[in-house]
Amino acid sequence: MNADILTIEEVAKYLRVSDRTVYDWAQKGEIPAGKIGTVWRFKKADVENWVNAKLSASSLKEQETDIQVKNILSPDRVIFINQASKHDALVQLSEVLAKAPQVKNGAELTAEILKREELMSTAIGRGIAIPHVRLASITDLVMAVGVCKTPLTDFEPIDDEPVSLLFMIGAAYNQHSYYLKTISHFSGKLKDTDLREKMLNAATEAEVYDYLIKK
Repeated sequence: MNADILTIEEVAKYLRVSDRTVYDWAQKGEIPAGKIGTVWRFKKADVENWVNAKLSASSLKEQETDIQVKNILSPDRVIFINQASKHDALVQLSEVLAKAPQVKNGAELTAEILKREELMSTAIGRGIAIPHVRLASITDLVMAVGVCKTPLTDFEPIDDEPVSLLFMIGAAYNQHSYYLKTISHFSGKLKDTDLREKMLNAATEAEVYDYLIKK
C-alpha cells in the first residue's frame, strides 16, 4: 500500500488510540478520511495537519485561560493581612489558599511555600511578591491574594520597597507552561501603578477582587 495512505489500524497506532476510536471519528467526520469501497482510508498528510490543528487549538485555549482570573481566583481567597513578618503572612495566605478544592494537602502547601521562600525571595519589586509552588497534591492551578496592611520589610525585594501585595500561586506538576504564563501575566498586570494603588486603598476584599478581574 502507498505509504501516504493509512489504514484505521495504522492511524490508531500513530495516534495511540484504539481502532474503534478512529473508526468513530471517521464515521462522524471528525477526522479527515475517505472510503474506498467499504473501507476507510486516510491520507497521512491530512492526519498530520489535523493533529497540528488540534494541538494549536489546545495551546490557544490554554493561553486564553491564563488571563481568565475568575478561573483561578475566587472572592473568598482575597484577604487583608495584618501580620508583621514575611513568615506569618505567607502562612496566613497559604492557609487561605489551602481551602481551595484544588489543594489536597494544606500542610504540604505551607511547608513548600516557606521552603521556596528560603531558597530565594519571591519579591519582584514595586511592593509585590509572587510566592509560588507546583505540587502533586494540587490538581489545578489556583491562587490567593493578600493585601498587607503593614508593609513587610523582610522580603529582601530587589528595589528595597516593602511588600504590600502578595499573589500566591499553586499549580500541578504538569502545568509548567500555564504556571509560568500566570506568573508572567500578573507580573505585567501589576506594573500598573493605578491598579496597585486601588488595591492598597480598597475598603473591602471584594473591591480588590473586582479590580483584579477587570481586563
